[in-house]
Amino acid sequence: MSDYCDLAPGHAFHGPYHDHEYGFPVESDDALFERFILEINQAGLSWLTVLKKRAAFQAAFEAFAIPRVAAYGEHQRARLLNDAGIIRNRLKVDAAIHNARVVQQLQRDHGSFKAWLDDHHPLAHPDWVKLFKRTFRFTGPEIVGEFLMSAGYLPGAHRDSCPVQARILASRPPWAQTR
Repeated sequence: MSDYCDLAPGHAFHGPYHDHEYGFPVESDDALFERFILEINQAGLSWLTVLKKRAAFQAAFEAFAIPRVAAYGEHQRARLLNDAGIIRNRLKVDAAIHNARVVQQLQRDHGSFKAWLDDHHPLAHPDWVKLFKRTFRFTGPEIVGEFLMSAGYLPGAHRDSCPVQARILASRPPWAQTR
């Protein structure tokens, strides 16, 4: 997404994400889950909308603590659907709760969400999409691709001439380790 490298620097919302998160490896399962849910919520909207609502998402989803979100019932679902600070889409809210439960199962089976991703790496983008469609709800090529790029599993977050790219390569993202 080379145009992001032109747009983001200096921008109040895009800048910090571009410079310090996008494309860097993510270690924490809760942080991976947050990225995944934010990408799901971006579907049909701009990334700027999601970034502007990020703090509200973090509050509404209790810092994306997987066990807490996985335990959400009808009361919490209704709370999320009535929260004007986030994107109030029933399918996206239901996917977040369902996917938290799936991540818990992956944690039991693989030790962590990250370990599950590592166990399947490297895959080509179309194979990742098939895997995510079999495993999670509300996924497609764009959501899966952006999630995996943002967490360092697929290349392409920054162009080679972007100053951030050198820092990403120094952090040894999974995609760079397979070259």
